[in-house]
Amino acid sequence: MKAIAITQAAQDGSNLDFLNEITVPTPVASGHDLLVEVKAISVNPVDTKVRAGFKADQPRVLGWDAVGVVVATGEAVSLFKPGDEVWYAGSLTRPGSNSEFQLVDERIVALKPKTIDNASAAALPLTAITAWELLFDRLGVKEKGNENDVLLIVGAAGGVGSILTQLARKLTNITVIGTASRPQSQKWVTDLGAHHVIDHSKPLAEELTRIGVKQVTHVASLNQTEQHYSQLIEVLAPQGKLALIDDPETLDARPLKVKSISLHWEFMFTRSMFETRDMIEQHRLLTRVADLIDQRVLQTTLGEHFGTINAANLRRAHELIESNRAVGKIVLEGF
Repeated sequence: MKAIAITQAAQDGSNLDFLNEITVPTPVASGHDLLVEVKAISVNPVDTKVRAGFKADQPRVLGWDAVGVVVATGEAVSLFKPGDEVWYAGSLTRPGSNSEFQLVDERIVALKPKTIDNASAAALPLTAITAWELLFDRLGVKEKGNENDVLLIVGAAGGVGSILTQLARKLTNITVIGTASRPQSQKWVTDLGAHHVIDHSKPLAEELTRIGVKQVTHVASLNQTEQHYSQLIEVLAPQGKLALIDDPETLDARPLKVKSISLHWEFMFTRSMFETRDMIEQHRLLTRVADLIDQRVLQTTLGEHFGTINAANLRRAHELIESNRAVGKIVLEGF
């Protein structure tokens, strides 16, 4: 089968040019695995990070978000059958979705939404899982609750921010403040439902004062945590909660003590990497998100469609994500 893989480590600072098309054997499903014919994918920051850090001797097929059709099932599969249209975000420890066929454990897969096309659906799985786990599992926000609380989402126009803004606004009573620094991204966040949008290129305390907010109770820091860290502590209320998903070089937890601020990491691959006892929760979560999309409660976060799944288009997608200027998700479709 055809696949696109990273084939060499970085030289002269980048290995983007070594994202190449290769041919590999079509895998065979066994156990809890589904063999899925991939129809559409999206590209996430994890794709660029894994590519940039690649040092192995064998090519690695990247890609995690996918929408496709089940063509075969392992002997232990009970949730799906051939012909089912599914969506998922895969596992960091297995070959990715930038391939014509992919094996994926049924426990992290769900039926795709019925009311949107493959490209629109492919934009969502990884970011939806991340946003859901961050909001409800890590920050402890409750559905239909938290009416007296304020959530600050730093980087609200990106992939995770785009779905997190919707989940917080549509499923809870928390006040949602998103950050974005450009007119295009500010409008995007407003259209997704944020109560307020502030500019993270300016001092956060001043921006919050401008909209009449003295402090926030919850922070979702989705990018540049290191840059904003002291400001986030400043604007967080005593006993507030700070969650992050990015990878700061260092993070000193001591300044959190005086306010008793709790620190939470969200990494959506934890369940699949360690095959946790509650791994199937991602199946249930994606099923719920699909229902919410079909009920018109949530909408796709597709930002740009980059055409067919090939090496050149994937290189363009990686380049845009690494520029930190992508709004919404970048999707590719078909081989």
